[in-house]
Amino acid sequence: MSDETKGQSIEEKQYLLRFNADTKSHLTVLDADICATKCPDKICTIFCPAEVYKWENIRMHVGYEGCHECGSCRIGCPHQNIKWEYPKGGHGIVFRLG
Repeated sequence: MSDETKGQSIEEKQYLLRFNADTKSHLTVLDADICATKCPDKICTIFCPAEVYKWENIRMHVGYEGCHECGSCRIGCPHQNIKWEYPKGGHGIVFRLG
């Protein structure tokens, strides 16, 4: 870790990321009804460090463009209701060290 990034908050470190988002999401909520009826805590809105998942009134919104590709959602959803794939070649996140 460089001296420049030591002591920075996660928000400050996120500014070191660059995204090349595809037009098609690499994240899929398999069954929207599960989110609405079987997941009262909407846990994906809590554990995703990029805040990709947001509950909006009656549905889950997936802002895949800012995904950090950490894979938290594929293992963290208690209902295994999120399909996570790597973005298509040339797309996704690019890490830049500060």
